[in-house]
Amino acid sequence: MRYSFIQTIRRLLPVFFVCILLSGCSSFNCTRLEKFIGGDVNLISLGEKITDNLVKDAMPPLMPRQPDLAILTSTFVNLDAMEETSRLGRLLQSHMGTRLVQLGYTVKEVNLRHTMKINRGDGETMLSRDLSQISPDQPVQAVLVGTYALNNRILYITAKLVNPVNRNIISAHSYQLCMDDNLLAMFGLQRRQNTDSNGIDPPRGSLINEIFY
Repeated sequence: MRYSFIQTIRRLLPVFFVCILLSGCSSFNCTRLEKFIGGDVNLISLGEKITDNLVKDAMPPLMPRQPDLAILTSTFVNLDAMEETSRLGRLLQSHMGTRLVQLGYTVKEVNLRHTMKINRGDGETMLSRDLSQISPDQPVQAVLVGTYALNNRILYITAKLVNPVNRNIISAHSYQLCMDDNLLAMFGLQRRQNTDSNGIDPPRGSLINEIFY
């Protein structure tokens, strides 16, 4: 019987590891398993997931391949201070805008200048955060907006697609994730090291990564 039990465990182990890889190691962050199989959050995959969910649940549905009905994307902002953003907010905007293009939607760059600005040593750029440089005439079918809020290591993200005419929310999703060291660094934060010998050691890198890389 013992031999049969060991054989069963051996057969189930590959399935267990495959499930971990498919679900993403970061899903174990902020749990007791983080120390062994925790991992970094893949912001590209997160942006794609949020975008896919918003598009799927949009009502009325968004219309792809309509150059005259574009989608505007905006930077995700701090829920407690709407005028503040961060590298995370800009990355989410960038990744989600890219995903919308991949799905066949026309995306307009809201920060596009009317003229190209050339800076010696910096190259050519057409991006600006100066509102006076943004064209007021941009027919769109939806605007992507989002907020985030940080509580200890937990990050709450809310994303919405809004009708720019009547301001109705046509799709919305919220997410909760445990911030890894890379995400904390985007806010200028880091995990506090526990110097108490009786405390819990800070999570180390993913055991899966150590095995396969």
